[in-house]
Amino acid sequence: MNREQPPRQGAGRRAGTLFLVATPIGNLEDVTQRALRVLGEVDLIAAEDTRHTRRLLDHFGIGTRVVSLFEHNERARIPELLERLGAGEDVALVTDAGSPGISDPGFPLVREAAAAGVPVTSIPGPCSAIAALQISGLPTDAFTFAGFLPPKSGARRTRLESLKERRETIVVFESPHRVDACLADLEELWADRPIAVARELTKVHEEVLRGTAAEVRAALDPGRRRGEFVLVLSGRGRRVREDA
Repeated sequence: MNREQPPRQGAGRRAGTLFLVATPIGNLEDVTQRALRVLGEVDLIAAEDTRHTRRLLDHFGIGTRVVSLFEHNERARIPELLERLGAGEDVALVTDAGSPGISDPGFPLVREAAAAGVPVTSIPGPCSAIAALQISGLPTDAFTFAGFLPPKSGARRTRLESLKERRETIVVFESPHRVDACLADLEELWADRPIAVARELTKVHEEVLRGTAAEVRAALDPGRRRGEFVLVLSGRGRRVREDA
C-alpha cells in the first residue's frame, strides 16, 4: 500500500507507514473516505478495543486483521509493531472513538516509530475536545486541552485551582460518575465564570449546557449522566461575546 508516503530512497527495505486514523465519536457518517481507504489497505490495524473496532470495520465491509493496543499492553506491543513497520508493513492505529493519542493510547508508539525513522501520518477526523469547543460559545482563539481531571477530589481541586489562573479557554474530559462532583468543585472555584458541558456529541441525544457551573449542574438531569462528558471552561478575565 503506502500510497500516502513515497518510497524511501537508499539501501535496505523501505519501512512501512504508521497511520493514526480518527474514527467516529458517535455518528458513523463522520468517518472520512480517506480513513476507510487506509483501514482497508493497511496490513494491520492496532485497536484500543478489537471488538469495538471490528464492529466498525464490519459495518463498512473492511476485513483487515486487527490486534489490540491499549493502556495496559501498549509498551509490550510496541516492539512487535515496530518490527512489522520495519519490515515494510503499513499499520493503522485507532482508538474506540476520535483521534488516536488524544487522552487515548498512541503516544508511546508514535514516539518510538518516529525515533526509528518510520513515517508517521495523521488521517484527521472527529475529536470530541474540538467539537465541544466549537459549540461551547466560549472564546476559541486560544485554548488549553487538559485531558481527564484527577479522579480524587483533592487532586482534582488542586488541578482546577492551577487551571483557574489561565486566561485561555480550558477543555477537559470527565466521566459520568464524577461529573456532578466536578461541577460542585467548579461552582465553588469558578464562581460565575461561564462554562459549557457537552455530552453524547454527534449522537441522536447530543446535548450542550451553557451557563455558570451552578446553572449547568442544576440543569443536568441525573438520568442523562451517561457517556463521556467534555467540559469547556472560560479562562480568567475573558469576555465571551467580544474579543478579550
